Amino acid sequence: MKQRLPFEILYEDKDVIVIDKPAGLLTTHTKLYGRAAREAQSTAENYLNNYVRKGQLKSRNRVWLVHRLDRETSGVMIFAKSEEVAEYFRSDWNNLTEKTYLARVEGRLDASEGVFDTFLKEDDDGYKVRSVSENVKGSKRAVTEWRLISFSKAVSLIEVKLKSGRKNQIRVHFSEAGHPVVGDVKYGAKKASRLFLHSSSIAFVHPHTHKRMEFSSSKPW
Repeated sequence: MKQRLPFEILYEDKDVIVIDKPAGLLTTHTKLYGRAAREAQSTAENYLNNYVRKGQLKSRNRVWLVHRLDRETSGVMIFAKSEEVAEYFRSDWNNLTEKTYLARVEGRLDASEGVFDTFLKEDDDGYKVRSVSENVKGSKRAVTEWRLISFSKAVSLIEVKLKSGRKNQIRVHFSEAGHPVVGDVKYGAKKASRLFLHSSSIAFVHPHTHKRMEFSSSKPW
């Protein structure tokens, strides 16, 4: 039986599906043992697999993951509808896409705009990420551009453009600057109603038409 999707599909063609993921929904499965356990988990990927299979369990149709949003991060995401398209995006993700986020961070930033440029590495247990020296094995460069939109009640609203796509990148950079994303307890913020981080728009070069396409999500708060 075909499930009702818990999110809006912003665009779909034979190559890609663009969705507006809600906060609280996993992008893909966590580390579960066995295909049945993974496919039973409520994730954006599993919902879309069921959607493209039109409820037919034996269908070989599926979607391919090309990037992720953290569970508590909301907003625009792309999924590929073939392995060929997935490889197209993965081969040059940072140059083929432009990603813009909105975030509320604690405190007031000292400047109206800026750039974080560090090397990030996951802890051994994979739970957290931190900036390290460039020569640390396994570290990857992460560049985050930001500009201040407004400030009120000890919270800054910022627009962020990612020049790389590393795990927890925005969250780590602002936490290390002393301005964690509001609600990001994992990286030192006070508890709030949600993690105030939202993928507001994504633009990409289409794999077959080669035209630039852009999709946006409405402001969630």
